[in-house]
Amino acid sequence: MVANNAQERLGQGREPVLTGEAGAGQNGFDTVSPVVVLMQLFKSLRAYQWSKNLLLFAALVFARQLHVPDQLRKSVVAFLAFCAASSAMYLLNDILDVNQDRLHPEKCKRPIAGGNLPIPLAGVAAVVLGAVAGVMSWYLGRGFLGIMAVYVFITVAYSLGLKNVFLLDVLVISIGFVIRALAGAVALDVAFSNWLMVCTLFLALFLSLSKRRHEIQLLEEEAVNHREVLGHYTVEYLDSLNLVVACATLITYTIYTCSPEVVERLGTDRLYLTLPFVVYGLFRYLYLLHVNTHGGDPARTLIKDKYLAVTVLLWGVLCIAIIYGKI
Repeated sequence: MVANNAQERLGQGREPVLTGEAGAGQNGFDTVSPVVVLMQLFKSLRAYQWSKNLLLFAALVFARQLHVPDQLRKSVVAFLAFCAASSAMYLLNDILDVNQDRLHPEKCKRPIAGGNLPIPLAGVAAVVLGAVAGVMSWYLGRGFLGIMAVYVFITVAYSLGLKNVFLLDVLVISIGFVIRALAGAVALDVAFSNWLMVCTLFLALFLSLSKRRHEIQLLEEEAVNHREVLGHYTVEYLDSLNLVVACATLITYTIYTCSPEVVERLGTDRLYLTLPFVVYGLFRYLYLLHVNTHGGDPARTLIKDKYLAVTVLLWGVLCIAIIYGKI
């Protein structure tokens, strides 16, 4: 049983990560190559999760600004700012959750939980990345800086306690996706469709609920020991919620593509042609979640599943072709 494996791993005497000189000596950090430590640090940044920040380019595409060099530059800076900020938050979360992560069959392999990255170094890296994100945000203006501050606030609040509040935990994660989409529009000072915002929220809820479902299936009875809030969820309950938000995602996206406001703004009524890709993408993700027991990590799933990756790519290409090529 997976849960028992997690307990055995803990029972084998995995020592806590020690800080300071004693930690360096006992854990061997003083003898490890700096290159190896840097590789572990980079792994902790979770660069593959930066794919979530591609949402910041949505405003650039759907506001028909893709061909404007200055706007493209701002979108790239905004993307890099959120990459720095999100990696800083991941480091902070791993530091705070180090003891719980050692009980998890997958998270125990993370550099900090596994004792391969000293906590002081991770803390310094988080501060540096946070500062970099702050400077980039200041460069893009007070509006973007304010959005970034909200993102950091709710992410820290999640790490410190909101992740243990039933239902609010998945809502906070989902709001993080909406903030990314909104930040992309604020960086460019362009309007962003309310329907697209709502659709983003429902899609994010779908992914967040799928992640909770995967955790419960993976940890089984030990789920509540890893995180108390998981005891309030069941697979059946999450399946019901996922059905609701999947339908809501499809409905709101359909309304967005056919909205008179959007048709007037984009100068085309053909965006509905992208619907088959959205339908297939949702169905494919549900298949991976229920049949292949994947889907616990949306970013990793997008990278590993070629069918899903191609679907997202084709959806993006078709959107650009319709908006800019006037198909």
